[in-house]
Amino acid sequence: MTAAQLAEELEVSVRTVYRDVEALGAAGVPLYGDAGHAGGYRLLDGYRTRLTGLTADEAEALFLAGAPGPAAELGLGSVLAAAQLKVRAALPPELRAHADRISGRFHLDAPGWYADAEEAPYLPAVADAVWNGRVLNVLYRRWAEPTDVERRLEPYGLVLKAGRWYVVAGPGPRTFRVDQILRLAVGDEEFTRPDDFDLAAYWTAYQRDFHDRLYRGEALVRLAPGVRLPRAVAGRTDDDGWTLATVPIESVEHAHGEFLRLGTDIEVLQPPELRARIARTVAQLAKSYGYLAERGGG
Repeated sequence: MTAAQLAEELEVSVRTVYRDVEALGAAGVPLYGDAGHAGGYRLLDGYRTRLTGLTADEAEALFLAGAPGPAAELGLGSVLAAAQLKVRAALPPELRAHADRISGRFHLDAPGWYADAEEAPYLPAVADAVWNGRVLNVLYRRWAEPTDVERRLEPYGLVLKAGRWYVVAGPGPRTFRVDQILRLAVGDEEFTRPDDFDLAAYWTAYQRDFHDRLYRGEALVRLAPGVRLPRAVAGRTDDDGWTLATVPIESVEHAHGEFLRLGTDIEVLQPPELRARIARTVAQLAKSYGYLAERGGG
């Protein structure tokens, strides 16, 4: 079959066929191309793929990568289970034992303890549109006014982050929370995903830019011995074991709540408005608890 025929059959671009053929050849698949009017690509007669050459570590990683929760959310729970059974049956006995050990001793559960499960009823439809290259017309709820807006999305890919699903969509591309889609319609319009779009690279850059925008301020604090804060840059340590550190903060309001959680294990030195706000809160707490103590409550 020619590249054009393969592209039509697989519903991809000719450029994608060229790229995938090159990748298959690099992976050792005996795929050959003949030039000329009667030319095209062909697979070596009798070639079959087999699950050979896997090491014990590779077999373990293969089963560790299968996350049943997210697969079920995408409507692929039974498909994943069937695929794992087939892979397991094809493994040699010694590698099968390694895979079973992984399944029995490791369980992946990404969301945090105190995070409520986010309902995303349109997730399977979004996933189907990602796979089939279909344009989505959605009613989306955002933070800014007006909150509910209509958007036309060309969904390039889905990302699961801390138990929450995001769809990366063009034009742009831009990132949208799937659970904030209020209404969704899938039409007949198709789109072509850019050949040079790399979902993993985009997400890495997106997270980096997000944190750069989020943490615009800094706080100078003293931390008790053994206390560590994310993204903190430690400085000198005093004779009493307390460490001077610079901590990026989102805002005075956000830092106020986060630092109060540490109680007496932190002292805020700068900025002055944050130190003053925490001091007022501590004074109010002391007054409240002092009142209770006088009445026999503590």
